[in-house]
Amino acid sequence: MSQNVYIRPIGFAPSPQSEHGNIIRLAGTMVYASRFAVMLTDYGKVTDRWLASVDTMADVLAGLPEGVAQEGAAQWANLQREHSPLELGARTLRFDQPQVMGIYNVTPDSFSDGGEFLQDVEVGRAHAAAMLEAGASLIDIGGESTRPGAKKVWEGDEIERVRPAIEACANMGAAISIDTRNAATMEAALDAGAHIVNDVSALRHDPRSLDVVAQRGCPVILMHAPSSGDDPHDGAAYGNVVFDVFDFLRDRRDAATAAGIAGDQIILDPGIGFGKSLADNLALLNALPLFHALGCPLLLGVSRKRMIGALSHEEGAEDRLGGSIALTTNGMNAGAQLLRVHDVADSVQARNVWRGQRDAALTEFADLPD
Repeated sequence: MSQNVYIRPIGFAPSPQSEHGNIIRLAGTMVYASRFAVMLTDYGKVTDRWLASVDTMADVLAGLPEGVAQEGAAQWANLQREHSPLELGARTLRFDQPQVMGIYNVTPDSFSDGGEFLQDVEVGRAHAAAMLEAGASLIDIGGESTRPGAKKVWEGDEIERVRPAIEACANMGAAISIDTRNAATMEAALDAGAHIVNDVSALRHDPRSLDVVAQRGCPVILMHAPSSGDDPHDGAAYGNVVFDVFDFLRDRRDAATAAGIAGDQIILDPGIGFGKSLADNLALLNALPLFHALGCPLLLGVSRKRMIGALSHEEGAEDRLGGSIALTTNGMNAGAQLLRVHDVADSVQARNVWRGQRDAALTEFADLPD
């Protein structure tokens, strides 16, 4: 089909009262949207664009061409969908406010902390314990670097790297995701105590991975990357990066559900920094609220990314905390439910302050007449 429709929230309010209730609670989060751009495209080019409020959206949707009317209605429903919590062992992951995912790399060559926690399990254990104490809701453990140019890792080596880290975190009662694109590693990690599969290839790299996740019945994070090969950054070519990434994630969501993975077990990630230019990353971050129209919780991974140095003074990865917090806050303002970060304590503090402002806004107009 050459035509597509996209509904992008573009106007936001601090509370329902401030717009006299003419808002939606975006994807069940603490973000309230009041105005929307409905875009009709033909072969990726915008041919029509309408502005709508909650009160006028029904009229705009009724005027869509027959071929995209059902998709438009589905996206509008998805923007208002509240996502059920995930039960991850002894922990519950809620999606009604932003949650912080702490990064625990057991790799020799990750772009930011490669080698730091690979050789000494006790150092890694202390790192994980500190992240949990600081307020991480989830620990993301990875044994293969996916930075540009990184070498492919044999599954056996990857498993040997991640298993001790997973077992240590499981003994702490942590909720754990395994950052891998290899089916054998997924199986070993889930056996060792992991709860979620986080795949940068969106279950494309390994032909067994769809079946593994479906059979295990575990939640999965599907991320956009241009290539399913050894280097996920290869082959990037976009007509419109926002629409292209949206369409990709919709297709992978549908492939996952067709394989037997429950829709309420899927989390989506636009893959900031993976095969994308600075302009591409900025476009995706500015359009992030649009991706709630896919009907799944959103993960945002921007911590210490190269784009921060590009926008500032080319600081190294270890000196990008300020930029990381700025981009993370942008994600919270867009309703992102999961924030993947290196600096957990600082990110949790930023989240708590952000949440306090949101809570205060709910009472600011409480005395307005109905």
